Amino acid sequence: MDQKLALDIMLRGESVFLTGPAGSGKTYVLNQFIKKARKAGMVVAVTATTGLAATHLNGTTIHAWSGLGVRDELEPGFFENFRKDRKKLIKETDVLVIDEISMLHDFRLDMIDAVCRQIRKVDAPFGGLQIVMCGDFFQLPPVNRRGSREGGFVVRSRAWDDLDPVICYLQEQHRQDDEQFLDILNALRAGDVRRHHAEALLERVDVELPSHHDVTELHTINVDVDAMNAKKLALLKGKEHRYTLSTVGANNYVETLKRSCLAVEDLVLKQGALVMFLKNNSEQRYVNGSLGTVVGFEAGTDYPIVQLLTDNREIVVEPDTWELRDGDVKRASLAQVPLRLAWAITVHKSQGMTLDAAKIDLRKAFVEGMGYVALSRVRGLQTLSLVGINRTALRISNEALQVDKLLRGKAEHDVRRFAAAV
Repeated sequence: MDQKLALDIMLRGESVFLTGPAGSGKTYVLNQFIKKARKAGMVVAVTATTGLAATHLNGTTIHAWSGLGVRDELEPGFFENFRKDRKKLIKETDVLVIDEISMLHDFRLDMIDAVCRQIRKVDAPFGGLQIVMCGDFFQLPPVNRRGSREGGFVVRSRAWDDLDPVICYLQEQHRQDDEQFLDILNALRAGDVRRHHAEALLERVDVELPSHHDVTELHTINVDVDAMNAKKLALLKGKEHRYTLSTVGANNYVETLKRSCLAVEDLVLKQGALVMFLKNNSEQRYVNGSLGTVVGFEAGTDYPIVQLLTDNREIVVEPDTWELRDGDVKRASLAQVPLRLAWAITVHKSQGMTLDAAKIDLRKAFVEGMGYVALSRVRGLQTLSLVGINRTALRISNEALQVDKLLRGKAEHDVRRFAAAV
């Protein structure tokens, strides 16, 4: 399906699943739809499964929008404690967008459906909302943490079956312009990586990338990211400036909140440090995921001054807060300067990004799809340097392959159904 037909189908009011390979323009189509729907007077709630993914659409997380927060089930009394302002928001919404849907658990989509039906008092899928889901099941799956409820892809959910979304499967490529690299990525998606594909990747090991600024490194685990960022920081001359996280609330709630946000316990910065913002700013001066360089520190407050890489604006970054609420009750809050070092980030946090160049370490890849996500962040082999790669990085889950086969079949049917109608 091309972008125009997908956009036309969404503008008709159909609930859809927008999918396609990395770089096929899913975020572009979503942005066009959101702009046109709002211009037509529709109230569009823009959400994603992670804060970082939400920044690409200037939205919020689906967990925050739905009022679910970090819970795994709708406990007794949940709706009695539901915040009035959130009820109003859900009732007034016409369209709900959920990006990076591959990372949402099936049971959570059912919970979102239940919330919408209950709050909107409409016994129809998602309370009658138009649902626009976007993502790629070849990318990162839902994370099952020890001690938490386990789940799988949203296609297993009752809500998905009830909704029966139109499948808009984009086929065009708008990120990669390197035919050899595209062949490798397509082989990864098909679960058919051959010897010549692997050899082409191995030729990129330890390649020096020409760059006028620091190249972001992608690692698979947090400990390697932290080590690389600490090493880079140590190489900078100048005084260290330290910012310590402060908390309010019972320990169990504070620990839950810490796990659900990216705030750093002990943030250490120097002039010249490459940093990433961790929150949307209320005045829209920056968004979660924006990159910048520390260029100084404000006299009197010692707050860092960050120059954004996108437009060179300089911003004094003041402490911000994160809250954990249960209905109208605030259970815990954290306060910290909303920055973290960004010479290195995890593959999980890179999902949805386009990087001009990247140095990628896949030696410790531990989940299928991780290699595809990391490699598809760059435009071609010439902008890629590998530290190393393991077999897991070259694998795609059998479930993703099976789901994709079903989606492609339905997508072909939906193309024929709508091509003549729009």
